[in-house]
Amino acid sequence: MNPIVIVIINLALVSYSIGVWSERIAGRLRPGHLVFFYLGFICDTWGTGMMFGSAGKLLFNFHALTGVLAIVLMAVHAVWATVVLIKKGEKWITVFHRFSITVWVIWLIPYSGPMLLRVFAK
Repeated sequence: MNPIVIVIINLALVSYSIGVWSERIAGRLRPGHLVFFYLGFICDTWGTGMMFGSAGKLLFNFHALTGVLAIVLMAVHAVWATVVLIKKGEKWITVFHRFSITVWVIWLIPYSGPMLLRVFAK
């Protein structure tokens, strides 16, 4: 795999994890968390696009499908967080992290899948 893609996907992991876990620890959604949600989304989309480009064709396997699902969920997550903060719904601001953790766990499936396959394939 292209080393640049590896760096970008790992930046997605770091950024998104910072956003999700700092929101969880804070116990409420704050505007600063959005920066990390969107940065993680941008890096993941960019890296995934580079992977599809280097493959030369679209693959329809478990990794590709969960990867696309994760990107869609990250986009929904970031947009929903933006709406929650704009509307200032106190209940949603304080419970939003439940959705964040769910999306983060789902995102880990396509992130860690290829590594786990390599470890267990040996």
